Amino acid sequence: MEIETVMVKDLRDKTGAGVLDCKKALMASEGNMDKAIAYLREKGLAAAAKKATRTTSQGVIASYVHPGSHLVVMVEVNCETDFVARLEEFQALAHDLAMQVAASKPEWVSSEDVPVEVQERERDIYRKQAESEGKPPRAIENIIEGRLKKYLAEFCLLEQPFIKNPDLSVKDLVIAAIARTGENIKVSRFVRWELGG
Repeated sequence: MEIETVMVKDLRDKTGAGVLDCKKALMASEGNMDKAIAYLREKGLAAAAKKATRTTSQGVIASYVHPGSHLVVMVEVNCETDFVARLEEFQALAHDLAMQVAASKPEWVSSEDVPVEVQERERDIYRKQAESEGKPPRAIENIIEGRLKKYLAEFCLLEQPFIKNPDLSVKDLVIAAIARTGENIKVSRFVRWELGG
């Protein structure tokens, strides 16, 4: 099957993957866009998993100041080398993450950062809600876990839908950057200041 340039461009826009990777994914999936996206995600996850233990001692602190200067965000994004930290793509990723924090107001970087007591408090709330809604006892645990997952997706930066492309999570965006740069990338922390907040 011949892969058209417009298909490669469309896949690249949706995933942020490199041109050659997009072409390979489309060839492997016989032009099926959904399968190509899944292929790239699996490849990115595998690449990210291999690099996850590498030390990330370089990086940048990116900032975003909302027009009117009523909102400021700073985010620390780390990588392995100062070479990658200086890449325009890495700098753009860090800036996009700062904009994400400004727009979506996460409380934590990842679900691993959410304190156990917060998770237990939310589980207790969801249990009471499910019971008051008359849900069957055997379904309540699944309901609790589903609602907790939705809560984490709202308040954990890496789980949120990316503001520039809601088909991708922020984690997918970082994984794609890991695959393209060949280095481990980690979002370490962020601070969000809002006037009067």
